[in-house]
Amino acid sequence: MIESYINHISYYLPEKILTNDSLAAEFPEWSVEKIADKIGIRKRHIASADETSLDMGVVAANLLFKEYKLDSNAIDYLLFCTQSPDYFLPTSACIMQDRLGLQQSCGALDFNLGCSGFVYGLSLAKGLIASGTAKNVLLVCGESYSKFLHKSDKGNRTIFGDAASATLISNQPSGLAAKIGNFDLGTDGSGAENLIVKAGGMRQPHSMGNQDYDAQEPATDDATLFMKGRAIFNFTSVNVPSLVLKNVVKNNLEMKDIHHFVFHQANAYILNHLREKIHVEKERFPIRMDFCGNTVSSSIPIVLKSLQEEHALKSGEKIALVGFGVGYSWGAVVIEVI
Repeated sequence: MIESYINHISYYLPEKILTNDSLAAEFPEWSVEKIADKIGIRKRHIASADETSLDMGVVAANLLFKEYKLDSNAIDYLLFCTQSPDYFLPTSACIMQDRLGLQQSCGALDFNLGCSGFVYGLSLAKGLIASGTAKNVLLVCGESYSKFLHKSDKGNRTIFGDAASATLISNQPSGLAAKIGNFDLGTDGSGAENLIVKAGGMRQPHSMGNQDYDAQEPATDDATLFMKGRAIFNFTSVNVPSLVLKNVVKNNLEMKDIHHFVFHQANAYILNHLREKIHVEKERFPIRMDFCGNTVSSSIPIVLKSLQEEHALKSGEKIALVGFGVGYSWGAVVIEVI
């Protein structure tokens, strides 16, 4: 079988920064210490009014090409993971292909997933390479959730940051050179309304009505993001630990064989809860979100890039990648640094 490898990762964070101090000034009852201690975030980057997920994705991809001196003509498939595209149509990946100057023989498509999107993107890339359809897949993840957030929704504004990442997956190893193993993926659409933007699609084209803020539910209207935090917490608590164990076994490993557990960076409270449920030491469970927040589908590649820059990844080490969230959707895979 043709193997596939994560070879290079770059990411982009917008220039505008929203600090905990700024949030505390807007919401005096929301202390800086409470945010940092419970959520694990000091600041998050926010896309400018005229900056979209597509724009950020283009920047991230160009950073990848420049940082690693890559030939863009070698890309033969482009995958763009986003839930905030520029248009219903045309496909944002098609516009990105042109803006990046990729060859016209390059395949390009969008896929709509959130916090599990990077793992799903790796599964798509591996399939394209294994089938012989592509040799070099550019996986771009870009999200600007800030544009979905109600100005009075202090909870979600505290958590989410905007970002884009670009990852090169190839049939030959280079750079990071992490071989992609076996996947476990899952879906439960019965939880769809617990994390949703209701208006804007064909089911409900326009915002209808408002919802006042109270201590239990965030301020929102139908055109902004609604998240029922307790339901999301319960979903992750039930599904993610079993997902991790199942995938480790599927890769013919034991939990002790995994050197790093890289989870989607939801927030520090959820991550520490999950870490304790799977009985993993802090040293093997990196959390790298204090400088950027929950960046949705870019959170896992940002952690991987951070570990690489810290020289924390060694040949032979095995890394569990675990994504989970909106959908509900979840996925896991083990990669091995060669």
